Amino acid sequence: MNVFLVLSTGLPLGFLCCYYVRFRRMDMAIEMSEYFKCILGTLASDIIFWLTWLLEKLGISSQIKLLRWMASVGEFQSNPNFHTRDEQFDNVPVRIYEPKNPVSKPGRCIIYLHGGVGLIGTIRAYAAMCRKFARESGTMVVDVGYRLAPEHPHPAQIEDCMSAVIHLLKEARNYGVDPNRVVLVGDSSGGTLVSVVSQRLVARKDLPKIRAQVLIYPATQGIDLTLPSYQQNPMAPILTTDRALQLATKFVTDEPVDFRGFKKNAHVPDGFLEKYRKWISADCIPDEFKARGYVPIARAPFSEKLYKIFEITFQNDTCPLLSEDDIIRQLPETFLLTCEYDVLRDDGLLYKKRLEDNGVPLTWLHLDKGFHGIMFHSDYAPFQFKDAAKAMGPIVDFIQKC
Repeated sequence: MNVFLVLSTGLPLGFLCCYYVRFRRMDMAIEMSEYFKCILGTLASDIIFWLTWLLEKLGISSQIKLLRWMASVGEFQSNPNFHTRDEQFDNVPVRIYEPKNPVSKPGRCIIYLHGGVGLIGTIRAYAAMCRKFARESGTMVVDVGYRLAPEHPHPAQIEDCMSAVIHLLKEARNYGVDPNRVVLVGDSSGGTLVSVVSQRLVARKDLPKIRAQVLIYPATQGIDLTLPSYQQNPMAPILTTDRALQLATKFVTDEPVDFRGFKKNAHVPDGFLEKYRKWISADCIPDEFKARGYVPIARAPFSEKLYKIFEITFQNDTCPLLSEDDIIRQLPETFLLTCEYDVLRDDGLLYKKRLEDNGVPLTWLHLDKGFHGIMFHSDYAPFQFKDAAKAMGPIVDFIQKC
């Protein structure tokens, strides 16, 4: 009995202490209560990833399918202030959150392209976040249920998002929406999708212009994996560097991958980084973001195998940073959110520079205590972080001005 008591209390306390030390070593300057939210959230995330990996190895179920199911807890909350319904936009499933008392008609509309690496994000998983945006902004929100990999490989995700956005732009009046007040919003890989859709729509002279785009800690490249934020945040809350790369790998292949080579840019052809150094390089990152430690890493020898696996990384549809200036300068007004303790922080900073260099109106908010995924639980009171509330206000203000 004494042994059981020691194990049942000692092991959990040991885990909590390990995670506490892990975040303290990163010099995360947050309050103690926020520390414990980080610890509990990250511990739960790690357990879920480990458990789903184990169940897949035992042949019980696919890890990706289990992660999708576990991420969908947000759907089970309801809100009497909304009309919520599921529809099809040009054969793409969408969920519409419409305030019962909209500010005006025709009004603005948020089209939400959710994150999840194109693997695990679903309409169900993002129900809470979409409710939050609809409630705070008094705006109709349309969450696009694009097809997911690996069942539906790239570019199915982009094709579905394009189809849904174009459908709404064409049929906006039928939904009580002003087609000139459509705002695209996306987090993480959803930010990638928003960037790509916005860039593609630049050439569509037959459609109303997107009013604005909101990019929440977006992924904008997968080419240079030695940027400062990749080095500084290997054990960041929720999304570690290895987990980010593992999920990105699952998006493109089931083959085993040389991660050590991948993390040192072995997938990049000789001369490519030099050619695009003006857009994708640690030299483009302000020195203040290198203060927590950055050492240039020599690129590993080029691997033809890795290049073929990650070939889509070098397309504009997965790397918005590669688009030419004549595309970038036509993009709509943008709100960009970056987080200090996020492996993708520098992806956002590089895109910020591209937008600024091309004269795109930009509102930038950097959360110096934030981490990747901090906004995901913004509608769950026990798991809300102060920095998430700090970010939601400016984002909503930006949207309400559109």
